[in-house]
Parts: sequence; structure tokens; C-alpha cells
Amino acid sequence: MSDTSDQTRVDPSKPPATHPVVATGGVGVLLANLGTPQAPTPAAVRTYLAEFLMDRRVVEIPRLVWWPILHGIILRTRPRKSAHAYQQVWTDEGSPLAAITARQAAALQVRLGDGVRVSWGMRYGKPAVGEELARLKAAGCDRILVAPLYPQYSGATTASVMDAVSAALGGMRWQPALRILPPYHDDAGHIAALRADIARQLAALDFVPEVLVLSFHGMPERTLHLGDPYHCQCRKTARLLGEALAGEWPGLRIEVAFQSRFGRAKWLEPSTEAVLTAEAGKGTKRIAVAAPGFAADCLETLEEMGIRGREVFQHAGGGDYALLACLNDGAAGMAMLEALVRRELAGWV
Repeated sequence: MSDTSDQTRVDPSKPPATHPVVATGGVGVLLANLGTPQAPTPAAVRTYLAEFLMDRRVVEIPRLVWWPILHGIILRTRPRKSAHAYQQVWTDEGSPLAAITARQAAALQVRLGDGVRVSWGMRYGKPAVGEELARLKAAGCDRILVAPLYPQYSGATTASVMDAVSAALGGMRWQPALRILPPYHDDAGHIAALRADIARQLAALDFVPEVLVLSFHGMPERTLHLGDPYHCQCRKTARLLGEALAGEWPGLRIEVAFQSRFGRAKWLEPSTEAVLTAEAGKGTKRIAVAAPGFAADCLETLEEMGIRGREVFQHAGGGDYALLACLNDGAAGMAMLEALVRRELAGWV
């Protein structure tokens, strides 16, 4: 009788034939931004706002108080108004924020090459941050850099992204190793990119602005007193950017403002609308607006500042008005983003 033990012996260095194939060893980058409705319709906006405004990071009001306000008033009235605003800026590619973020991810993929897998997701809406994190892991990325595209840190933005990431991790048996892109409000590369891009756009205008308004997204003032660094980081970005622009634009006066107020609470001041009105009242006839707190153009820049901001300024007696584009997927912004990401991937790539 022949000995068949050699034929049936299992090699401990190899998985059994029945073991599923598991992809491992990859490095991923997940760009994360706020979110957008899937269509510029009241129904789609209602779905988006319900998710957004039920986030405890965004609205810090007790649920028992907030729930009837949100569902009894806001979600009955605001979706139609917001849908109209989205319709003013919607593109053939869909939401400007989603389209630009997708282009940023694609451009970063080219810059980083095949050794890194780049994806993008939204905190609210689709594609969801948690789902994209799971897709990267399933594709073999067991080391992932999550990059919230918020230059300034806020609990309502960066921390909320991390909440979504944590929730996704809670459903994973095999979790990836994670790194998080820190706020880059005062990063020299970020300031240099803003200076170069804003200077380029200012030089291309058919008028010379007297004032450059740096408009940041607003937050309730109480968040500052509770320890959120957002306000201070916005102010530092504005100061550094003003210093960087001073050499090339010595006569340009810079004002800082906060837009997108919501509700009755006291918000960070001054409001962008108040600044535009006051400037027109003082006799300012030529003004430009930039939004250095936004990595990509969106409803808040294109509609709120590009359309309504112009109306406010000119109705109050102002004249020439220009909204400057965000860094988006332009050369300066992508070079800066690549540098930030490569720095955070050190040792992995």
C-alpha cells in the first residue's frame, strides 16, 4: 500500500483552498466634504436637510425641543426655498460641490499615481463618507488617510466627519489603520495657494476693487465660547492671507465677515450681508468677495455670495462686484492638496 500522507498534508504557510481571497496592503485617501442634495428639488432638499439638521454636531439643541421645530416648521418651508437656490447654480454634472470634489479626487489620483487609491465622500447625502470608507477597505486599503476638506476646524464640520467615520468603523470586523488630515488654516502652502489664486483672479477683473471681503461660513457665537477654535482659525487665515497679498495689492483693504446665518441665535459677527451693506453706505463702489474657508465652490458661495451678495451690495448703492472662485481643482489648490496629503502619507507611501 502506498503512503498518501504527503499528498494530503496541509501547507501551514498557505491558506486553505476554501479561504476567500482578501485584498490587503493598499493605501487609500478619502476626501470628505459637507454634502449636497441629489437633485435641486424640494423632495431631495428635504431629505438632505433632514439628515444635516438632525446632526447633533450641527444643531446643539435638545432633541425634544428641536424635533418639532425641524419637522413641524423648517422641513415644511425651507426645502422649496433652498431648491430654488440650488436651481440657480446646478450644472450638467449635478451639484457644484459634488462635481468639483469628484474632480479634485480625480486630479489627486493622477498626482499620487497608482500606489494610492483616492476616493471622495460627503458627510450628508451621497456618496456617504462611511460607505466610501468601507469601499476602500474592501478594495484592499488597510491604511487610509481621511482628509476633511475644511481648512478651519469646527465641531460641526471636521468632528462630524469623524463621527461618520467612527460609525462606519463600528460595523467593520477588520478595521483599517487611519490617519486624519489636520486643519490647514495657517499652513504655509495653503496661504501661498490662496494668495496666488486670489491675486490671479483680482488681476483678471475689469475693475480694481477697493475692498476684498473674506467671507467665512458662520457659526453660532456660543460655539466660540464653548471652545470651538473655528472663529480664531478663520481670523488667522484672514490675517496671514492679508499679509501675503499686501505686497502685490498694497491699496486693497480687507474685511472679514461670516455668512449663512440660520435661526435666531446670535452668530459670529460681522455678517457678510451687513458688511456689504455698510460698505455701499460708506461709498465703496468696487468690491470683491473670496471664501477662503471653502475648498470648493458650492451653494453658499455661488448662490449666496455670487447672486444674493451682489444684489445686497448693489441695492445698497454699490457698483462693481466680483465673487472670486474657491481653490477648487485649479493648479494652485491641487498642488497644495497634494503636498498636504503626501506629508500625511509619509511612511505609508
